[in-house]
Amino acid sequence: MSYPPQPQLPPPPSFNPAYVQPGGSFKPERSRPPLQYKSDTCSRSPERLRHHDDHRHRDHSYGGYGGRHNREFGGDKRDRGCSSERRRSDSPRYKADYDRGRVPSRHRSRERYRHRDEQGSPTSDRHRKHIRSRSGSRERKRRRVEEEKERRTDSASSSRERSVSYSRTRDVEETSTDRHEEEKGEEELLKPAWIRCTHAENYYSNDPMDQVGDSTVVGTSKLRNLYERFEEELGQRQERAKSSRPNWEPPKTKLDQDQDESSSESECDSDGGGSSCSSSSDSEVFDVIAEIKRKKAHPDRLHEELWYNDPGQMNDGPLCKCSAKARRTGIRHSIYPGEQPVKSCRPMNNNAGKLFHYRITVSPPTNFLTDRPTVIEYDDHEYLFEGFSCFSHTPLTNIPLCRVIRFNIDYTIHFIEEMAPENYCVKGLELFSSYLFKDILELYDWNLTGPDENGQSGCQRFHFMPRFVRFLPDGGKEVLSMHQVLLYLLRSSTALVPEEEIANMLQWEELEWQKYAEECKGMIVTNPGMKPSSVRIDQLDREQFNSSVITFPIIVHFGIRPAQLSYAGDPQYQKLWKSYVKLRHLLANSPKVKQIDKQKLTQREEALQKIRQKNTMRREVTVELSSQGFWKTGIRSDVCQHAMMLPVLTHHIRYHQCLMHLDKLIGYVFKERCLLQLAMTHPSHHLNFGMNPDHARNSLSNCGIRQPKYGDRKVHHMYMRKKGINTLINIMSRLGQDDPSPSRINHNERLEFLGDAVVEFLTSVHLYYLFPNLEEGGLATYRTAIVQNQHLAMLAKKLELDRFMLYAHGPDLCRESDLRHAMANCFEALIGAVYLEGGLEEAKQLFGRLLFNSEDLRDVWLNYPPHPLQVQEAQTDRQLIESSPVLQKLTSFEDAIGVLFTHVRLLARAFTLRTVGFNHLTLGHNQRMEFLGDSIMQLVATEYLFIHFPDHHEGHLTLLRSSLVNNRTQAKVAEELGMQEYAITNDKTKRPVALRTKTLADLLESFIAALYIDKDLEFVHTFMNVCFFPRLKEFILNQDWNDPKSQLQQCCLTLRTEGKEPDIPLYKTLQTVGPSHARTYTVAVYFKGERIGYNFPQMAHQKRFIERKYRQELKEMRRERERQERDSDEG
Repeated sequence: MSYPPQPQLPPPPSFNPAYVQPGGSFKPERSRPPLQYKSDTCSRSPERLRHHDDHRHRDHSYGGYGGRHNREFGGDKRDRGCSSERRRSDSPRYKADYDRGRVPSRHRSRERYRHRDEQGSPTSDRHRKHIRSRSGSRERKRRRVEEEKERRTDSASSSRERSVSYSRTRDVEETSTDRHEEEKGEEELLKPAWIRCTHAENYYSNDPMDQVGDSTVVGTSKLRNLYERFEEELGQRQERAKSSRPNWEPPKTKLDQDQDESSSESECDSDGGGSSCSSSSDSEVFDVIAEIKRKKAHPDRLHEELWYNDPGQMNDGPLCKCSAKARRTGIRHSIYPGEQPVKSCRPMNNNAGKLFHYRITVSPPTNFLTDRPTVIEYDDHEYLFEGFSCFSHTPLTNIPLCRVIRFNIDYTIHFIEEMAPENYCVKGLELFSSYLFKDILELYDWNLTGPDENGQSGCQRFHFMPRFVRFLPDGGKEVLSMHQVLLYLLRSSTALVPEEEIANMLQWEELEWQKYAEECKGMIVTNPGMKPSSVRIDQLDREQFNSSVITFPIIVHFGIRPAQLSYAGDPQYQKLWKSYVKLRHLLANSPKVKQIDKQKLTQREEALQKIRQKNTMRREVTVELSSQGFWKTGIRSDVCQHAMMLPVLTHHIRYHQCLMHLDKLIGYVFKERCLLQLAMTHPSHHLNFGMNPDHARNSLSNCGIRQPKYGDRKVHHMYMRKKGINTLINIMSRLGQDDPSPSRINHNERLEFLGDAVVEFLTSVHLYYLFPNLEEGGLATYRTAIVQNQHLAMLAKKLELDRFMLYAHGPDLCRESDLRHAMANCFEALIGAVYLEGGLEEAKQLFGRLLFNSEDLRDVWLNYPPHPLQVQEAQTDRQLIESSPVLQKLTSFEDAIGVLFTHVRLLARAFTLRTVGFNHLTLGHNQRMEFLGDSIMQLVATEYLFIHFPDHHEGHLTLLRSSLVNNRTQAKVAEELGMQEYAITNDKTKRPVALRTKTLADLLESFIAALYIDKDLEFVHTFMNVCFFPRLKEFILNQDWNDPKSQLQQCCLTLRTEGKEPDIPLYKTLQTVGPSHARTYTVAVYFKGERIGYNFPQMAHQKRFIERKYRQELKEMRRERERQERDSDEG
């Protein structure tokens, strides 16, 4: 902020230690730490379905045969025959891979390979020997397998003890060695490694004479033939299958009619009652049911419990119900401001000169590392799938790490810049992506091309390459060339159960069949043209119920029914759940629980459980499919699991790149990019799938891993819940943090709380200086006009914040008035973010640029004149002290607080009451200073609370601020400083005057304004650090933030009758005493028709809660108070 010219002054001093404020230690200087911030259906008997249900609730995971097979074959499952892939998993080389899920380190992706870097270790020797003797004798292999079995047997118990699931509690104690291993694993995970590619095999040429443009490798005619073969056999298979089926025109529902009407609208109303989206009708529930029935009736549906993806559709209707105007903008419509079409890559080149390569990895690796990874065999070696490579057209600089919650676990997606593999061409990457993301996973709504211009969308912004790697003895990696991946997919594309082999397969021995079934577990198979086309095999059964008819083996898939179709989305269940929770809360807060109420609670709990157990309502479903028509893909669930993180990452990258466009609009570049994202995040924005959320959930259920490990479900609301009396008491009982950590509340309400105070402060300061003759009422009127939401929404529209806001794609902000209000809050959050990182000057410049389009008006607003008292005496007016008794008296106050004013007449004006007329010494009274001082205190208190109370939401911070900055607290501080002795009145007798609480509070606010005008904001911070903020501890322990009326309302709410509207207390005035300017009222409170007292169960509960939590602090406060009372008596 531009301050009036000031003489050079020493740094802000500490306030006089002679002043002692009771109840806490003081901080002599202001501390502002930086903040950081998813064939035909064969009907079976109920017994068989129950068998599968029982099987899924046992330990049915990859690698296990289930209880039935254990009984039949007996012994350890590792002692039985297994497939070739299983034998690989039993080899010493892959034992480390399969054991990695049992390593307690948080980042274990490198744990499986750590033995390769250890020189002279037995594991490393076995690894090298395994590579050299891949084709050796069967006897050597047998000995190695037996040794490995012995080692497994010895370490089985310890491995089980080390097994850690995120759905369970971790070990109580962790040694320093474990922490060191975690840090080492993190470093290994993120450390770039040197890589090389497998042989080109005449598919690629790196001859300089063949190169075109900025590529290092060009595809040969052999590679072109491979691409044509892949396109013919796999790329067009789905389209051929769909075209061979008869067209099906589904009947239109009310949702389709609403969609057509909203699509035909060219404009939306902009009035307060207008709508930016098509609003929901009263019969929306019935329309959704009709939509679900329509989807179930599709003739190409694979199974009634498997849900499929359609472009632009969710499971219960259209993805977007917005109007045509609203669909043209917004992150929710995948329109990223500032994006331009990308020039197309050369398809038969690797375009190495224009693409930036990044390795993508996810931490922690839980649910991404499986015991059955996708493996490709090539040149007597095995290459494991480890994730994807990302080729971006732009460098990913200044992009923060991507964090997302899946399976109740907080994941971080890292993109690590590494040397790019060379043996690939862009067309091969596009063929693979189309096959995986469109044909297998059906991610139809994932668009990577950006906006279309003139019908040309350009190249995809990102290209992805699957990474199949083997680790080299010297620590490097060898990445499988892309043509080998395509050849593997072509080789793998065979019938799951060939018709000519069925009779033979049915005659197999049980052990041989089990080997084949185990090999198929976790495999993704596809049935082209069906909906969905692909599914994961969890079990393969060949039981024949009719000996005269040969049937195909049965694919068993354990899936998850969408929430809209399960009990979670059932209206009856939701209504019953709400009533159950409400009754449970009432009984928990009731002083005496009746037996009939307990019975009601039990009945509702049993009704909920009955709904959950209904077959049509259960979340978990068992699907049986005939294997006829299914084809192998060669892909396992680990590839799909990693692939489903890519939409999240690309959305994150594109959003932060468009935020760079916002930087240009606001004229300030954020260094902490997450802070800008936080300012743009509306509270309605929760889960991030990067695309159609139902598509992501369906694909994860159909093709993701079988049994993901889940973390604590509280991760979704642990730091977001803010409603309820218990939550209020819990949060408000927390003391401030001396060493604050970043807030874990991931929306912009807290920044809005800070930004509101900054906007009010800037407006008050500028109005104060620009209108020196305007009284307090006029200044307040102008300020209200500037800071009101309607005006702030206009300023937000100038910055086009509605194009950058993140909020739920639903009815939250459908009405234009709601959207404007959200934009105003977003603008305040943006100002708060700029203030936090750039300081007050940057916030002032941004606010000034947006207020005025005219350069002249902007200059007037930004460059305001100094105070009139500073104009009269430019340097200092302390020379007037000798001739003025009033100023002489004020010097003793300066000595008491330890601050020497440059313009002491500012201090005199701050102490001049309104009853004093105009005089040449102060040029007026202190009312205008009260106006300014109030805004200054609000800003300083707001910033302190924002930084030191990171777990508090906006409403909690407001309660704390109201207990800190109010007339009572201000008057108390003024009395302790003795300000009443220096008040300038028109009383000629000079007798001590007893000032009212409001007058004392006004004196303090005026003093704050004078301190700011004469010094700066740092002095005000220091003053409040000494005189105000130490009192917060006492306010929190005594619940001073909870005024008596609010406490009474809380008590009455807890005593309401279940099933009825809550009774509210009624207030009746009994007596009025005193003059009109100082009246005392006696009010009686009536509840349920009776006059009540003051002692309530909820207040006693709150008092006990505080005493248990801060027993020691309360004892120390009482001792301190008693000591002060003794000192005062002795004095």
